[in-house]
Amino acid sequence: MQILRQLHAFLWESMTVNNCNTYLIDGDPPVLVDPGHLHLFEHVQRGLLDMGRSAAGIGMVVLTHGHPDHIEAAQVFHALEIPIAIHAAEWANLPAYQAMSDVRLDAFTPAFFLEEGPLSRGGHAFEVIHTPGHTPGGISLYWPAQKALFTGDLMFQEGVGRTDLPDGDGGELKTSIRRLSALDVEWLLPGHGGIISGAAAVRGLFEEMESFWFDYI
Repeated sequence: MQILRQLHAFLWESMTVNNCNTYLIDGDPPVLVDPGHLHLFEHVQRGLLDMGRSAAGIGMVVLTHGHPDHIEAAQVFHALEIPIAIHAAEWANLPAYQAMSDVRLDAFTPAFFLEEGPLSRGGHAFEVIHTPGHTPGGISLYWPAQKALFTGDLMFQEGVGRTDLPDGDGGELKTSIRRLSALDVEWLLPGHGGIISGAAAVRGLFEEMESFWFDYI
């Protein structure tokens, strides 16, 4: 599904099987955000094939956080010697998530760690924002030129990320969401559910976080 000229989404729409949304940012080379579960990666492969692409043509994989439904398929790219990036705090915390998955940590060793601040890849300038709360090393990726924000599992169209999983923190989640609310965003691209488009809709979602969802954290 094409969102913008250089942005494509492989949205996971099943109501019974859990997997994440995956995003492709076109560039030289392209960047893939959150490849999802390994056993469901055919969903992304099929989408790439429809575009005349393949996993081998990806230049870098960005992992917003370490839960299995976002990172298991990173081992596909590790086998292809394609760089994988995750926040250092999240990498250190991955052993806490192993009960949720049988994937080996050495199957997707990162090429480098994401840090708060600018990131240039594929001819694009991004901002990496450390947004803990759902997980300690969760990040959001902001693309200023397109006013696009990839939030992982921090927040969604109809809710916020869980904080009852290992090392989740409700206070940090609220702080992270409030940080993001200061950005100029027209496309909010969450790890699950629908995409929020239009500045007014995005602002409305942040307001709903404060007025409603924060009461449940």
